[in-house]
Amino acid sequence: MENAFTLLPMSHNFTLEPGGTYTGSITIVNPVNSTSDFSYLVSVSPYNVVGEDYQADISNVSAFSEIVDWITISEPTGTIAPNEAREVEFTINVPEDAYAGGQYAAIMVTSDPEKQESEGVSINNIFALASIIYANVNGEVTHEGSIIENNVPEFSTTTPVNVSALLDNHGNIHETAIVALNVTNNITGEKIFPTDEDQDNHFSEIVMPDTTRYITRQIDNLPVLGVVKVEQTIYYNNEVSTVTKDIIICPVWFMFIIVLVIMGIIGFIIAAVKHHRKKIRV
Repeated sequence: MENAFTLLPMSHNFTLEPGGTYTGSITIVNPVNSTSDFSYLVSVSPYNVVGEDYQADISNVSAFSEIVDWITISEPTGTIAPNEAREVEFTINVPEDAYAGGQYAAIMVTSDPEKQESEGVSINNIFALASIIYANVNGEVTHEGSIIENNVPEFSTTTPVNVSALLDNHGNIHETAIVALNVTNNITGEKIFPTDEDQDNHFSEIVMPDTTRYITRQIDNLPVLGVVKVEQTIYYNNEVSTVTKDIIICPVWFMFIIVLVIMGIIGFIIAAVKHHRKKIRV
């Protein structure tokens, strides 16, 4: 029995004033292809990240997730029929003594174990989705972030090719990094990215306070064999970094063929030299 659901939006952005009250909402959708009513449970968890690859941590409370205690859910449980949606509101009551800077939480939606069990739905079908709250409490906010690495490889044996960057944030508010990519086939001169169909060559990533983030992006539609010119520009916290490199794309099978050709040429030269020496002796 399927009990998949969708959740909108996937994130919220708030600018908060100490002592202020703010409202927002999420929409839970039970899709038309669902086989039963969906009984949901909405809760609030702290939102933190762990490691440079940003694994989500929704269990540990930090100074940046105190907002969890400021949020109340209007209708934390309910049931939605197939092909219907339910809007669930939440309220943020900011304390007068709230610290300035970033605050982060996850509005978690899961299937309600008690109701789903009573309706004969397997507990194995329970899963969760989250809508992330990125909030900024006005006051003394510090912006301290830098671009540590801007990486474009020079050689690859496979496609797609990954480009990457390493960014840090030592401030007390999240920052947004904008990355722009331009890719050209050096042999044909053809623009690979962006194309006429995809004019937007920018993408953005959020860097949380007191973290270092490693971001990567795959470049698709590359030739299996050839040379492409890649330019990656990063805009982050009033800093700009541009790296331009020619990437040689050479698959392993082609290198193997080259090795065989070289070995054949060497073998031919050795055989020719031996034959020449034999003729001289005669």
